[in-house]
Amino acid sequence: MSSPDFNLLLTLDVLLAEGNVARAARRLRLSPSAMSRALARLRETTGDPLLVRAGRSLTPTPRALELRAQVSRLVEEAETLLRPAEQPDLKQVVRSFTLRTREGFAENFGPPLIARADQEAPGVQLCFLPKLDRHSTLLRDGTVDLETGVVDAALGPELRAQALFHDRFIGVVREGHPLSRGKVTVERYTGGRHVGVLRDGMDHAPIDAALNPLGLERRVATMVGGFATALALARSSDLIATVPERHSGNLRQGMFSFTLPVAVPEFAVSLLWHPRLQADPVHRWLREMVRDVCAGE
Repeated sequence: MSSPDFNLLLTLDVLLAEGNVARAARRLRLSPSAMSRALARLRETTGDPLLVRAGRSLTPTPRALELRAQVSRLVEEAETLLRPAEQPDLKQVVRSFTLRTREGFAENFGPPLIARADQEAPGVQLCFLPKLDRHSTLLRDGTVDLETGVVDAALGPELRAQALFHDRFIGVVREGHPLSRGKVTVERYTGGRHVGVLRDGMDHAPIDAALNPLGLERRVATMVGGFATALALARSSDLIATVPERHSGNLRQGMFSFTLPVAVPEFAVSLLWHPRLQADPVHRWLREMVRDVCAGE
């Protein structure tokens, strides 16, 4: 059995509404002959004449009258289904979104994000999940709605990405630390004791790559799993922490921060999402809100 041609529903709806082949053809921007052929197909498909001549006009058969209301409703529902989604009333939206972010993002950007969401869409709940690796499996399977991260070759081609801001690594020590007084030279920096951060199972960092050509290396006294822990140790000791500037803003309050004495490339932090959510109006609002907050707007 061949599949039905659903385009015929629209043709039948217009024919029954107009009761005239020529007017129906003009409405659908078809030639009269094309409309006549469509009527012939409808008659063959339904097994009913549908419209029969009565003088100079066409009159619907009982079967056509029976179908008219049902066909009109089906066409209206299809048009509603296929038209672009309208922006919903955010005040009435009740949804929960999970954002998977690097350490420091929730601490720095979470408060303004939550405050703005509460103002614009009080029924929306934001959940922050720590991003412990670069894999975006959770985005693909729908467990996570948004991610932040550095775009690299490992990013799947099916994901969407948009830059949020640029960040750089800086040095941080406690107030009163020797490095908080005087110029921080590369010799003074490498001469101190450092707290290293393990990322994605690796113990190297961009600062080490910058120091290697100079024949220098840091004295790493201990390794920790995140920048927040590194800052906590540096706050209560003479250890030196090297952390991303924008991600660690709130975490560094009351500490001394300084520009690294060797050039380390900046990196772009991007917003990532799966294309199945590209046209979702509420998800689009969420993406715009994150971009605005990260831009300081």
